[in-house]
Amino acid sequence: MKRSLMILMAVSALASTSAFAQADLAKAKNCMSCHAVGNKLVGPAYKDVAAKYAGQKGAEDKLVQKVLKGGSGVWGPVPMPANPQVSEAEARTLVKWVLAQK
Repeated sequence: MKRSLMILMAVSALASTSAFAQADLAKAKNCMSCHAVGNKLVGPAYKDVAAKYAGQKGAEDKLVQKVLKGGSGVWGPVPMPANPQVSEAEARTLVKWVLAQK
């Protein structure tokens, strides 16, 4: 019982640390200049992105490409610029984190 509780606490701590790591990556890559988790700034709130794409096949790949190449028209007239400072692996990490926001 004690061991199970310790394992559960360790997994919870890792998940929490991982979430902080993605938020730090989003800040480091300047995503947070235009986006926030809970409210619209220049671009949509991450929770709104997660809700819009929840359960959609191919959403992760589509959003990774949008992070890398930019896009327009989905969330209004303000385009999202391409992000050459973000690698494909970083984009995938960020998109997984965004899609996990509820």
